[in-house]
Amino acid sequence: MPELPEVETTRRKIEPLLRGRVIERVLHDAPHKYRDTALAEGRRVTGLSRRGKYLLLHLAAGEAAEATGGEHDLELIVHLGMTGGFRLTRGPHTRVSFELSGGEALHFDDPRRFGKVAVVRRGEYASMPTLAAMGPEPLSDDFGEAAFAELAARCGPVKPWLLSQKPVSGVGNIYADESLWLARLHPAQTRLTEGEAARLYHALRGVMAEAVERGGSSLGTGAGNYRQHDGEPGGFQHAHRVYGKAGEPCARCGTPIQKVVLGQRGTHFCPQCQPLRDPT
Repeated sequence: MPELPEVETTRRKIEPLLRGRVIERVLHDAPHKYRDTALAEGRRVTGLSRRGKYLLLHLAAGEAAEATGGEHDLELIVHLGMTGGFRLTRGPHTRVSFELSGGEALHFDDPRRFGKVAVVRRGEYASMPTLAAMGPEPLSDDFGEAAFAELAARCGPVKPWLLSQKPVSGVGNIYADESLWLARLHPAQTRLTEGEAARLYHALRGVMAEAVERGGSSLGTGAGNYRQHDGEPGGFQHAHRVYGKAGEPCARCGTPIQKVVLGQRGTHFCPQCQPLRDPT
């Protein structure tokens, strides 16, 4: 599933294609899944931002919208789901096509159909509870070590807690496993000490920064594998220390990496480097 590094890389790659363009038409056949997209038609994309795993296209009213008294302050929100991504040409898995001024188009492909698109008033996310309740961005100044440690002191199993998006945004399965390995914390550890929280805080920031720099992670070769609109893969998979390494020796101590299911998610860790401490 695309996580923060993949979505941020997507944002950086497609922003030059969209900024300043008018969305002339939005084509799809699933109005229950891709909601209110007609509101984007005739509006100019003034910029792209990201919140956690969500892309936010900022829309200004064009002439057609002004003539009908349409909203001037809208956002087109895209969640890539498990396999979503943008392409320059239509393909067998294209779900939404954005026809742009200048005769060009950008297509949203999603083999497994878990992605979502919606147009809302800017900042009104009541219909998207995960986005509305999301924690701070891990690479922003809003993500403070002291506040994170205070929350971590009373957390449940730490990996599902991270995946909830409430303590920090954008962390999914890959980057939770990688950060917990770097911080030497068992994925099921609860109620982190101040020192443990500090290690995890810095691990999260370091892993996310490196993953963004490398363009995210591309795994496998199937249709749902993460790729950019130009077909380029990410590169962080070559730096994975634990994710997908079950049975391989730990890069730190040589102990075979274990894989378990925690919170219904496959979870990788080193039993030697990441022992489960009694929380009492």
